[in-house]
Amino acid sequence: MGGGGKQTQPESSCGRGSGVFTWEEVQRHSHRGDQWLVIDRKVYNITDWAKRHPGGIRVISHYAGEDATDAFAAFHPEPNFVCKFLKPLLIGELAPSEPNQDRDKNAVLTQAFRDLREQVERQGLFRTQPLFFCLHLGHILLLEALALLLVWVYGTGWPQTLLCAVILATSQAQAGWLQHDFGHLSVFKKSRWNHLLHKFVIGHLKGASANWWNHRHFQHHAKPNIFSKDPDVNMLHTFVLGKTQPVEYGIKKLKYLPYQHQHQYFFLIGPPMLIPVYFHIQIMHTMFSRRDWVDLAWSMTYYLRYLFCYLPFFGLFGSVALISFVRFLESHWFVWVTQMNHIPMDIDHEKHQDWLTMQLKATCNIEQSLFNDWFSGHLNFQIEHHLFPTMPRHNYNLAAPLVRRVCEKHGVPYQVKTLGAGFRDVVGSLRESGELWLDAYLHK
Repeated sequence: MGGGGKQTQPESSCGRGSGVFTWEEVQRHSHRGDQWLVIDRKVYNITDWAKRHPGGIRVISHYAGEDATDAFAAFHPEPNFVCKFLKPLLIGELAPSEPNQDRDKNAVLTQAFRDLREQVERQGLFRTQPLFFCLHLGHILLLEALALLLVWVYGTGWPQTLLCAVILATSQAQAGWLQHDFGHLSVFKKSRWNHLLHKFVIGHLKGASANWWNHRHFQHHAKPNIFSKDPDVNMLHTFVLGKTQPVEYGIKKLKYLPYQHQHQYFFLIGPPMLIPVYFHIQIMHTMFSRRDWVDLAWSMTYYLRYLFCYLPFFGLFGSVALISFVRFLESHWFVWVTQMNHIPMDIDHEKHQDWLTMQLKATCNIEQSLFNDWFSGHLNFQIEHHLFPTMPRHNYNLAAPLVRRVCEKHGVPYQVKTLGAGFRDVVGSLRESGELWLDAYLHK
């Protein structure tokens, strides 16, 4: 352990190409089948590599035609290792007359963020405390044991079964936060150990797929709250989000559902159904369609272990009913925690903003407390997590004052709410978006 040491930009170590390009030339190569991007002023042709990219084809393609320097640093804790893959893709560099950033990205904020990143690296905020993650894993395993012990000793009456489900849901929610740590490579120094433990936690402890999570979640971090790029705001026409999409739907007279009531039916099809229905179907479909037999095997070990433990007490039907109820409870926990930081924020089409601006517009924080830290897996520090996704979460509270100081200096809004306000704002933003849709649908 002790992961995430200093992460420096790959300069000469990644080779040197012969071409010299302008931003206009780079931006022309932003289409499927023809993709370039820029990292630290070096131009790379990722057209063929994108299909083999470990994080998935989509996340790297989202940066085609633009500067990916800060995104690259955010997702790769071992840049020198990654350089061996970058070298064959290098085709040149930006012309000396070209600025460091493309389009209308704020040069001052870009540099301010990179200075901030160097500061948190110098302060050792990418270093892991192994005991923290050992204790976190330990308390998950303890909860699993307590749930089984409860029905073993006290039987399967309704009160015992209900309490067992609550304990299992708590274990599942906390395992979700732990797999999130490993998935972001924020625990071990070496990525391969993070990947291995990620498969164990998300596969054996939760019954899900590491590759499915990686390919989905990294897109969310690369382009948060951006339509067609962040899968978390792809609502499959069940909701309209933000201030732009509702008006677009209204003008086009699109009415898949009565969106003026979405803040009400959210309680019926949002928290109750996301994990037990939508995610479950998507995970299984992804593993079988991509022939991801390794993740499928890890996932099956969860279900086999669960049935081995609970089949003797509840039988097949009862065991299926129990795990379905556990997923139902966990889904509420997951949805409210993950959406209170994003749905009330700016949700729009691609604007090609600098890393700091993009992340701060899409995220907000929830006040710190021991309960909030535990309940949300430290995602109450969503701003710091999005700026530095490989930072161990126990250091977010140390990074927060530094981030806030930079934001105040440069006039970037830094939002912090109470937990209750975060929950209320989810519903309030859905109501506001629904009203915008109805007005556009009726009058535009």
